[in-house]
Amino acid sequence: MSDRVRIGVLGPVVAWVDGAEAALGGPRQRAVLARLVAARGRVVTADRLVGDLWDDPPPGALPALRTFVAALRRGIEPGRPPRTPARLLVTEGPGYALRGVDVDAWSFETTVAGARDLAPAAARTTLDRALDAWRGTPYAGLDQAWAVAERARLAELRLVAIERSAEAGIALGEAADVVPCLDAHVTEHPWREDGWRLLALGLYRSGRQADALAVLRRARAMLAGELGVDPGPRLAELEAQVLRHEVGSAPAPDDVWRDTASAYERVVAAGARTRLESTATLLRTLALTGGDGLAAARSQRVAAVRAAEQLGDPELTARVIGAFDVPGSWTRSDDADAAAQVAAAAERVLAALPEGAPDAVRARLLATVAIESRGLPGPRGPEAARRAEELARRAGDPAVLAFALAGRYLTCFSRTGLAPERDAIGVELISLATRHGLSTFEILGHLVRMQALSALGDFAAAQRHADAAAGLGVRYERPLVEVFTGWFAAVRVATSSDPADGVTGPTGRGAVDAAEQAYRRAAAALDGSGMPGLAEGLLPLAVLALRVWHGLPADIDSRDDDGWGPYEPWARPHLLLARGADASAAVRRIPGPPPGLLTEVLWILAGRAAIAVGDRRIAERARAALVPAADEVAAGSGVLTAGPVREHLAALTGFLAG
Repeated sequence: MSDRVRIGVLGPVVAWVDGAEAALGGPRQRAVLARLVAARGRVVTADRLVGDLWDDPPPGALPALRTFVAALRRGIEPGRPPRTPARLLVTEGPGYALRGVDVDAWSFETTVAGARDLAPAAARTTLDRALDAWRGTPYAGLDQAWAVAERARLAELRLVAIERSAEAGIALGEAADVVPCLDAHVTEHPWREDGWRLLALGLYRSGRQADALAVLRRARAMLAGELGVDPGPRLAELEAQVLRHEVGSAPAPDDVWRDTASAYERVVAAGARTRLESTATLLRTLALTGGDGLAAARSQRVAAVRAAEQLGDPELTARVIGAFDVPGSWTRSDDADAAAQVAAAAERVLAALPEGAPDAVRARLLATVAIESRGLPGPRGPEAARRAEELARRAGDPAVLAFALAGRYLTCFSRTGLAPERDAIGVELISLATRHGLSTFEILGHLVRMQALSALGDFAAAQRHADAAAGLGVRYERPLVEVFTGWFAAVRVATSSDPADGVTGPTGRGAVDAAEQAYRRAAAALDGSGMPGLAEGLLPLAVLALRVWHGLPADIDSRDDDGWGPYEPWARPHLLLARGADASAAVRRIPGPPPGLLTEVLWILAGRAAIAVGDRRIAERARAALVPAADEVAAGSGVLTAGPVREHLAALTGFLAG
């Protein structure tokens, strides 16, 4: 069996087996191989191949195709034992596909696309190496329509690579060296506006302002005379800059974005799979902006995953799902339906991946399952998080491990009293992210510690992490951070920490009112945040928890009662009690809280309501659930508090003993 097979179509169609040229047979046989290359690994049906090989297929076209395929297999797999399955030119369903081969055109496309994100020196080296792979006219000698289309596409991509390489050379201060190449480039391809622009820029950077202006005027005359169009905005802008001697100024960010987006649209073919991966990466960035960006990213993420699944390529779908490694710091999903769809898709891909799929790929999928299952009962979320962490540690990829730790944090709520475990996750996240430049996960680590240390009653340390998260949020333009730190500031108003007495909270109705005002100010920052999972019902819940802690009636101000959302079952008994109504039935209907950051607070509300109506069953359930958190403060969310758990346990224990 051969060690390495490489196929070349950047010139005449040829194949090499372990460096030696393979026997591919005649033109029609080579056309079969070329057509499969043009399919980029996708299956091409036998009927489609026949139609693409012959304008008027003869009666024996299908048997002839099978003969060509058999001969090609012998040519590229000379060491394959008889009657064993082909591993390179494989039969799949009704057609054929290439697997496990290197193709110069595929490598060229990948390299040119990857060079977009490289610094100028690396970009030039990479692009020049890619251009060296060209041996002549792509798919030379083939005149079928598909070959003509592929030839034109690759030729366009080659021109883009030449221009990008020249632009990198200019950026490196080597303008004089690239001018001759660009001069030849525009002579051969006079319709290339970017070629004219770069030639003029190279001349200007070489100290040849007059020549640069002459080139720009030649370009204007050629475009108007030959194509009947005016120069584009970049060419016109460069001419104005040359006249003002302003070409040395750095491009504006909007210009870079516009030019890159334009190049992407021009170079990456519509329908190309890489567009889905690029979309997923863009959606990740969009999600971190909050507001409408976060909402759009959520909805479009589901669409991207569905589109990837329709292509029937589990590895592509895994990359699309895994690219959206946006962690969460809240345990209730903003869109439960979308989360369920993404989690289900990740489960399907996990089942469909080949046995040898990398640990890092599986870890990302499992972490996705964990994150999208947050706040749901059942073992799957925690199980997926634990397995993701195991695989991530084995893979040795810090970004994957950070994502897996984010998943474990969001599922670390199987019972109350787990703040120390979550704090340890935050410690590792900060350390890992700081060492490897993972800013999003560094912010998450500080928010996790802010929450966990609030539960542990160390508000001074929690404040340090809130400040660190806020600073990183400003530096990296993460506006959602200030939502959480703003609510934490309200918690600081609602609590006080004394070395002797612990958390005492505000004393007097005036101090409680001040805390409630702080909650209202924090709630204002939630408007337009794009986080309904956090916002819905949070303000009235915060006010209610504060009043229950201090034994005040739940006569919630109408401006705070903007809908209780998911917290209505725990609030209803207290609202009835405040009106002097019978709350017994409402207490009996109180469910067990979902696993999450507010579990302790919701159990406290249930337990206090049970005491008020004399319901021993609910009181016992609340006491048993809260015992593991006896030494904590019901403030583990970092956004609201119901005070020290031990105070409520004492009340429940006294009631049950009576």
